[in-house]
Amino acid sequence: MSAFEKLKEELKANPKRWLVTGAAGFIGSNLVENLLKLDQEVVGLDNFSTGYRKNLDAIKPAVNAAQWSRFAFIEGDIRLMNICREGCTGADYVLHQAALGSVPRSVKDPNTSNESNVSGFLNMIVAARDADVKQFVYASSSSVYGDHPDLPKVENKIGNVLSPYAATKKFNEIYADIFARTYNFNPIGLRYFNVFGPRQDPDGAYAAVIPKWVAAILRNEQVGIFGDGETSRDFCYVLNVVQANLLAAITQNEEARNQVYNVAVGDRTTLNELYGHILDGLRKRDSKIPEQKPEYKDFRVGDVRHSLADVSKAKTLLGYEPTHTISQGLELALDWYKDNA
Repeated sequence: MSAFEKLKEELKANPKRWLVTGAAGFIGSNLVENLLKLDQEVVGLDNFSTGYRKNLDAIKPAVNAAQWSRFAFIEGDIRLMNICREGCTGADYVLHQAALGSVPRSVKDPNTSNESNVSGFLNMIVAARDADVKQFVYASSSSVYGDHPDLPKVENKIGNVLSPYAATKKFNEIYADIFARTYNFNPIGLRYFNVFGPRQDPDGAYAAVIPKWVAAILRNEQVGIFGDGETSRDFCYVLNVVQANLLAAITQNEEARNQVYNVAVGDRTTLNELYGHILDGLRKRDSKIPEQKPEYKDFRVGDVRHSLADVSKAKTLLGYEPTHTISQGLELALDWYKDNA
């Protein structure tokens, strides 16, 4: 039995109280759903700046009535300390996902990204410390590796960050380490690598690449690829991220605390390959979808050329074992993307 399967059995037997920030977002709502399915008590916090009520509404039919009754929601902004304290009251664990994502958004408006991602983070970690939560787990990003050339990416080797968004995530990691050294409060950071799956927003200027491409193909619009298509990423299905968050929160390994971990699969896919996978998968579902060629555009400011994670640290210290490759994840996700494009 895997470490995650053992953990799920333990949680079922001994329910805890969790705060999930960014609960109406893509990753946050998946965390809420999976925690409720494990009979946990969950408080969600979101201000709906990038999350959606429909993501919360979608959870209700996915769980039973007793599980849904264990969910409470706070509509509020992590930039307000009183909201953070309210959310942390009585919480055993905090899974901090709330942030303004997107490199292009941060380039256009660095101030707002900093307010949410740095000031909001600081509010949350102070509130969690003061509430004596057992573990504070936060979402970092592979963007902190910046211009470091080595592949695969190893946690202790980072370069110069290339965008305001990446800078905010690097500051999160700095603050987390300071809290460990200064207050003996030991957060765990998870560097996400290109997460995808159900409830990922296909709309808007800052939509992630997979849902955005699915929506374009279904509308018979030409997909735009920044660069030559040989840019590569380590695409990670959202259930792998759920696993990493829960393992990090519950770990009894003292060595695992005050650490950052790559959360990915450990496999690299080019944008050209990804486009082929998506187009083929959609055409299997609907033969009327025509063969289409993408349009290649200029490289985007702040983007990293290649990204590939070494996940051995998470495997060793947390017991993390990714359960879904990109192909397996796409097989599960494409139906949802298609129905919600």
